[in-house]
Amino acid sequence: MSKTIDQRLRKIKLLITDVDGVLTDGSIYLGNDGAELKRFSVFDGAAVFFARAAGLKLAVISGRYSPATEARMKELGIDEDCYQGKLNKIEVYEELCFKYDLKNEEFAYLGDDLIDAPVMKKVGFAIAVRNAHPFIKEISHHVTETVGGDGAFREVVELILKGQGLYEEVIKTIWERYDVKP
Repeated sequence: MSKTIDQRLRKIKLLITDVDGVLTDGSIYLGNDGAELKRFSVFDGAAVFFARAAGLKLAVISGRYSPATEARMKELGIDEDCYQGKLNKIEVYEELCFKYDLKNEEFAYLGDDLIDAPVMKKVGFAIAVRNAHPFIKEISHHVTETVGGDGAFREVVELILKGQGLYEEVIKTIWERYDVKP
């Protein structure tokens, strides 16, 4: 890992993620009754737990509203900072800056498509999923090895925790809390 990336990771206090194409594979399944279904990875769900154990704040900004996203974020406890139907993501970003009194370099953003670019250009650590739009990869500080919907969010959480020297401590704490013997 480059020194620049290490320096960026140490400053991160809040990770923002997009949903479609990042927490999901970007597919939307519609039933005959119009019900929308999405596939979320349990690996990403576990990463929420890891992030919380380390004190890393999380937020979600999605350009479209989805009841499936609302249900999943509520299940993960991210419903307070889950913003949906927000095509202008920079407005939500500025709200988060004010709400948590954080500077640009204290944010990381995980995205995949052009709508994510304005926020990604402002944050201290911009990350693209492997299957992101080429422009998003170009403006990112890091590109995941994993594609969206298959644990890319977990990969990023683990990267941040390792960069902050917290990963081993978090895993140990979780093992102890649940009496897991590695």
